[in-house]
Amino acid sequence: MFSHIMVGADDVEAAKVFYDAVLGALGHEPGVIDDKGRCFYFTPTGIFSISKPIDGQPASHGNGSTIGFAAKSPEEANAWHEAGLANGGSACEDPPGERTGVAGTLYLAYLRDPSGNKICALHRVS
Repeated sequence: MFSHIMVGADDVEAAKVFYDAVLGALGHEPGVIDDKGRCFYFTPTGIFSISKPIDGQPASHGNGSTIGFAAKSPEEANAWHEAGLANGGSACEDPPGERTGVAGTLYLAYLRDPSGNKICALHRVS
């Protein structure tokens, strides 16, 4: 459904450290910085990227927005969460764990990245 997702960051290098850690915990390669100073994470199913806002204004998070990353297991989601906390992220929502709803049982872990963007590692239990 999605070709790419881009988030804004005032400090792309600091964001790269954070995302290299959390995405590395999910098995992804470190991001690549292009000649415009943007950072890209390429996967077979899409691209995640970080950029300073092109309008020159400070980066800000989308209130009510969450970007979810697929985790292969609850353990991988926990490693993702721990890597994020150790690399400039902050915990938000409930602690990592199972939640049941219309989508079935999911194992979820939430963080805010250094720019305040809300992200989640999700493992589908059932």
